[in-house]
Amino acid sequence: MSSRWTPERIHQRRWFTLIAICIAVTITSIDNTIMNVGLPSIVRGVGASQAQLQWLIDSYTIVFACLLLTMGAIGDKWGRHRTMMIGLVIFGGFSAVASQAGTANSLIICRGLMGIGGAMILPATLAILSNTFEGKERSKAIGIWAAVAGIGVAAGPLLGGFLLDHFWWGSIFLINVPICVIAVAMGWFLVPPSKSADEGHRLDPMGAVLSIVALVGLLYGIIEIPEKGWSSPEVLFAVSAGVVFLAVFTWWELRSDHPMLDLNFFRNPRFSAASMTITINYFVMFGSTFLIVQYFQFILGYSPLKAGVMTAPVAVGLMLTSPQAHKFVARWGTTRVVILGLLICSGVMFCYGIESIIASDIGGIVVRAIFGCGLALTATPATESIMGALPRDRAGVGSAVNDTTRQIGGALGVAVIGSLFAWRYQVSLADLSGLPANAASAAQNSIGKAIEVAKELPSDQAALLLENAEQAYVSGMRVGVWTCALILIGAAILTAKFLPSTPATPDDDAELREAEIEAVSLDDGII
Repeated sequence: MSSRWTPERIHQRRWFTLIAICIAVTITSIDNTIMNVGLPSIVRGVGASQAQLQWLIDSYTIVFACLLLTMGAIGDKWGRHRTMMIGLVIFGGFSAVASQAGTANSLIICRGLMGIGGAMILPATLAILSNTFEGKERSKAIGIWAAVAGIGVAAGPLLGGFLLDHFWWGSIFLINVPICVIAVAMGWFLVPPSKSADEGHRLDPMGAVLSIVALVGLLYGIIEIPEKGWSSPEVLFAVSAGVVFLAVFTWWELRSDHPMLDLNFFRNPRFSAASMTITINYFVMFGSTFLIVQYFQFILGYSPLKAGVMTAPVAVGLMLTSPQAHKFVARWGTTRVVILGLLICSGVMFCYGIESIIASDIGGIVVRAIFGCGLALTATPATESIMGALPRDRAGVGSAVNDTTRQIGGALGVAVIGSLFAWRYQVSLADLSGLPANAASAAQNSIGKAIEVAKELPSDQAALLLENAEQAYVSGMRVGVWTCALILIGAAILTAKFLPSTPATPDDDAELREAEIEAVSLDDGII
């Protein structure tokens, strides 16, 4: 350790270290949510299709999810401070490139590369914090870290809406650059170096590669189904390759003496059932948000800022309920609380499909706030189950699995629900034979392109095109969110059958444990 980082100096600067870490983690929480309000503007800016919009979300999420465990291990072995700093440079650099992208495909590539930076930043921040603070101060610091992550979740749509109301679509990426510059500067002077004391720990690059190929193949096939069809050779090859590589990944992890993900953890029903619950939770949250934010802007005509304001109640409900969830668990047990959360979220998804509710300012705000409460009642006890199922010295692994299942669930949510919506949207379009061929083709592609083309048509043809496209969008959205509702009911049934009803168990470090659970519950939420 450098002479300027003596134990005494680390202790003296610990709160400044926390500030630097919080600025770094804000990047990952803001970026996910700011993208949602930016999708309609990106359609207008680079002409993205519906499938490309799904890849704009999933390219980041897939890379981020697949690299979380690997980057956490790299940080432990080679230095968390160094990993975080490199991640910030990568994230900021490709954010700047993304802001100037001229095509949807180049923007998708930039988003994927930003995912590398995000995966390097997030695991390092909590590890650095845990090595900088001790005892009750660590609990307080983790609570602050979690609150900042939650604020970033809520601030993303509002910041994105403000930027898009005053600047071009690229501003939602360019805003990351000054934040990264500030975080790098503060990290250089205020964050002490740290790494694992276990020098013999080996990485699992083969496991990382296999998991990435498997997920990319599966998600690519799912996303392209509405446009190319189930029988398309391209779709069949992608899905088949994904399944094969997923099987190889499972085989490799079971045989490896240093697996990226120890699959034996899933033999514990408390661990596996809780992981399933969180995966479905984020599946529904990402998938429904992908549709709702576009509904606000394309159908209701909200500005990006108002769309951001209207989505913020989910984060508010999440932040207010998460710190209280452990009290309900102590009284009623994990299973009942998780089932209640899943059923609340299911009810909200049914409400999302009722236009008189979702199109109402007051009704929409209320149901979205309730949705946030339901998410908190599900995610927080499930997280406690994951953490409690492992020995305390493996808590880092539990946190990494928790983050990974969230990201994979979110990626699958956008892919599956987005593809289901796209299929229903296309089959719901009425006869457009009276319109020019380019207008009919645009309507089939996405409602965003239909709106753009309608501006160039005579008023009667424009009205016909927009009416059909809007009705088809609402029909597709209703199928998507009601499918989410049914999936949540199925998850509640599985939870009742497989998730042990273990109440919160106090231990000698209960305050720290609650703060850790709250941290991973709030972190990286997508509203």
